[in-house]
Amino acid sequence: MKLAKNIMVCVTQQKTCERLIRRGAELRDSYDGELFVIHVAQEGWHFLGKSKEGDALEYLFEQSKSCGANLTVLRSNDVIATLKEQVEKNGIDIIVMGESCEDNEGHSIIGSLRKRLPKNIEFEIVPAKLKQKVV
Repeated sequence: MKLAKNIMVCVTQQKTCERLIRRGAELRDSYDGELFVIHVAQEGWHFLGKSKEGDALEYLFEQSKSCGANLTVLRSNDVIATLKEQVEKNGIDIIVMGESCEDNEGHSIIGSLRKRLPKNIEFEIVPAKLKQKVV
């Protein structure tokens, strides 16, 4: 019998995050757990007034729904603390995130989140571009 694991997918307001949702759904199916798709927006940031970002979130909502998950959009000035709260609230075992760029001091959101969570939380980092197989 498989041990059920809950999966949290962290998305931004970009349609390319669809690949993260698909990977989260694959993991959810493998581990027979639940899938949570989360987007944290900065307080005061009006993404729904910007058609491109609003369209992207609507698209990601539809992708989440088609994978049997809900897209939760939260507002916070502390993205890391908010993600940590969601991990604890939803009993998350695996976090799916896109490959992130480090800032000029070598910090990334992935590294910052990893430091704030227990060591037993697994991270699945999806590359920005899938590498082509050479035949």
